[in-house]
Amino acid sequence: MSTPRGFRDRADDSLFTLIGDIPELVRNLVVAEIDSAKTWAKKTGKDAGLGGVWFIVALFFLFWTIPAIGAFAIIGLSSWMPAWVASLIVIGILLVVAVVFALLGLMRFKRLSSRQNPAQAISTDAKIVKEVADEF
Repeated sequence: MSTPRGFRDRADDSLFTLIGDIPELVRNLVVAEIDSAKTWAKKTGKDAGLGGVWFIVALFFLFWTIPAIGAFAIIGLSSWMPAWVASLIVIGILLVVAVVFALLGLMRFKRLSSRQNPAQAISTDAKIVKEVADEF
């Protein structure tokens, strides 16, 4: 006898029949969980990809905003001084900012190269163990 939704009424099944159905039920559960994980991964990957595209579009517009801000600064300064002096001031400020950020990047790379990488640490440890083993 089956219920209206198509499920079997298992009230009359024996204990051994129910225990025998456990492997199939576990397999169905694992397959359903894997399918659910695949669906989640697809949706999450799609959302992450589209989010990344929107960030790239935002960075594109931000990239073209920087020259507009520079032109605005030059035009604003040129109301008090000649345009060529205003341009030189803006160029000088941008060069100083670029040099500061380049120095910050250089300091970060120096810090990176001063660290001992894991391969060097393993090599050092192996040498120490070998020296100790040679003593005995």
